[in-house]
Amino acid sequence: MSLCLTAPARPSSAHKIQRVAKLEQRMEQLRRLRTVPLDESGVALVRKALQDHANLIVAEGAKVVAAHQLTALIPDLLSAFDRLFESPVKSDPKCFGKLAIVQALTRMDYSEAAPFIRAARHVQKEPIYGGHEDTALTLRGASVLALVASTDMGRTEIFRELVEALVDRGDPVRIDAVRAIAQMSGDEASLLLRLKARIGDSSSSVTGQVFDALLSLDREKAVTLVAEFLNSSDEEVRDEAAFALGSSRLPQGVQALIDAWNRSKDREFRDVIIRSLGASRWPAAIEFLLVIIRTGLGHEMTTAIEALKTLESVEIQSQVEQAKKARS
Repeated sequence: MSLCLTAPARPSSAHKIQRVAKLEQRMEQLRRLRTVPLDESGVALVRKALQDHANLIVAEGAKVVAAHQLTALIPDLLSAFDRLFESPVKSDPKCFGKLAIVQALTRMDYSEAAPFIRAARHVQKEPIYGGHEDTALTLRGASVLALVASTDMGRTEIFRELVEALVDRGDPVRIDAVRAIAQMSGDEASLLLRLKARIGDSSSSVTGQVFDALLSLDREKAVTLVAEFLNSSDEEVRDEAAFALGSSRLPQGVQALIDAWNRSKDREFRDVIIRSLGASRWPAAIEFLLVIIRTGLGHEMTTAIEALKTLESVEIQSQVEQAKKARS
């Protein structure tokens, strides 16, 4: 006697489409709940969403909780959070659910550190073509920022976590770590960021965030340090220093940029300095750009006009027109 074994039928394409459509319909239903008053049945629907096996439904439920500040559902959020760490690649691909919960807890000023520490340390490698990808970068960054407001951790313990995040492999996490350190303020934050500026980073974006944070914390005291990097052999770092000095809107920063422009012969870098001076909005910077319009090279004049145009000031545009006429 022979046996015929039949493989289980795979879901048809029509069935998959129907399932996706149903999921999107449920998500849209939850999205609408963000903007309408919730009665008991609405709250019950949100609670049910947080218990769902689909991470996208959990994420939408968390967003409703945050929108309505439903602090009574914080235990439900934490329960869902724990569940999404079980076989996380399957239960929460791309970390959508965990991220939405961290963001909801943050919006409701949840101040216990445990869930944020757990998420700040979480690495989730998911298969992609040719290898694996860490999909928890945004989650770790958001959690690092949330730690700053924790009330059940001492300042030193928080800094320990931030130092770990400062050496994370993901550029976005290190950027958020710098932001979190700046929010901590104080001498520890300033000294740690100065050390990071000196050591450098593989990403110029992280270095630029360090410059911004230092100028925000130490103001004039940080200008000399950041201005040193205007002479960097790394063009991206050099540009980041220029943009940071311009956006700081400090008169000492403006002077450092003008000095760098006068000694530089690099056309591209001089254009970067012009744009940075425009961002400063400082009177001395505006006057310097007007001089460039009157007497500078053609491409310098064009860049200066574009930089001043971003200020959207009728008075300044009038001065620009006068400078153009003087040039003629």
